[in-house]
Amino acid sequence: MKNILDGGKTVTLPADDNNLPWSPGNCPLMLAPMQGLTNRALRALFGEWAKPDVMFTEFIRVRTGSRKAISPVDRLEAGSISGNIPLVVQLIGKDTESLIKTAEAAQEGGAAHLNLNLGCPFGRMNNGSAGGALLKHTKGLEQRLKSLRVCTIGSLSVKVRSGYDNPEQIFSLLPMFEDNGIDFIVIHSRTVVQKYSGLADHDLTARVVAQTRLPVIANGDVTTVAEGRKVLAKTKAAGLMIGRGAIRDPLIFQRLRGMAPEMAARTERSMELQYYFSELINRYQDIFQGNTQVLNKLKTILSMLEEDQVFGAQIRKILRSNSLEKFTSLVDKLVAY
Repeated sequence: MKNILDGGKTVTLPADDNNLPWSPGNCPLMLAPMQGLTNRALRALFGEWAKPDVMFTEFIRVRTGSRKAISPVDRLEAGSISGNIPLVVQLIGKDTESLIKTAEAAQEGGAAHLNLNLGCPFGRMNNGSAGGALLKHTKGLEQRLKSLRVCTIGSLSVKVRSGYDNPEQIFSLLPMFEDNGIDFIVIHSRTVVQKYSGLADHDLTARVVAQTRLPVIANGDVTTVAEGRKVLAKTKAAGLMIGRGAIRDPLIFQRLRGMAPEMAARTERSMELQYYFSELINRYQDIFQGNTQVLNKLKTILSMLEEDQVFGAQIRKILRSNSLEKFTSLVDKLVAY
């Protein structure tokens, strides 16, 4: 059991491996939260086909001052479980009271696991408000974690950078995470100011694993099966979180498990890509408004495959499509190449 103080009172919370969104003893392979990408349509496809062990929502913005703690769309996202794959709902915000209201609303909508974003390096999330900015101004962070832990029924985790501008900052945060009921840590071993420049420092990830009793999930620059295995061996992390690598190759989860070829042959890759985008076309039409919006969302996904060694030229041609019909036609022809 976990005992934490809340307003001078001791609150006892369940704390064992069963509270985690994966089975004890397993090495979970997680689909990362990616804003504009990992919506419920894409997650449903990944749940049926790619089979990550855990999936994350795009971040749900905490609506400070709003009468509604959570938007109808976010409530739908929070409760959209795909098959039996656990879903972690990621929150991004600063105001403690609003964080609690949003967490409670997400759980009312069906969320079983919550995560606080402490790493987003972009836009207003980094402008003294939330995400990575919370590592620049850590005053009040402990109370936010404590309050979220009290109102969270399932697991509570953090997705964190190694620091705001100092990669050693993470080591001063670990005791706070341990003492306030955090169940596991996802660490992207870059600083907030680095954004995505340079390489993730998985030597640092290994040091974090060695210095905390909490399960640590390694995140950052896992784009191939070989890189994923290397990171696990180097860091001894409890599991991996994969973002861009999974968007480029959804079957990377199966490849890491040895349930699909480590590298797909040309014909297999063309069939995988055709299936991937044909399914997204159909699923996106159910949740987005009009062909233009569907096309733009598809292009956001496809743009991450521009450098595909085999199909890069065809993909760049598809990206120039000016209609959903043209996009669909060119995707269909991938199999013929």
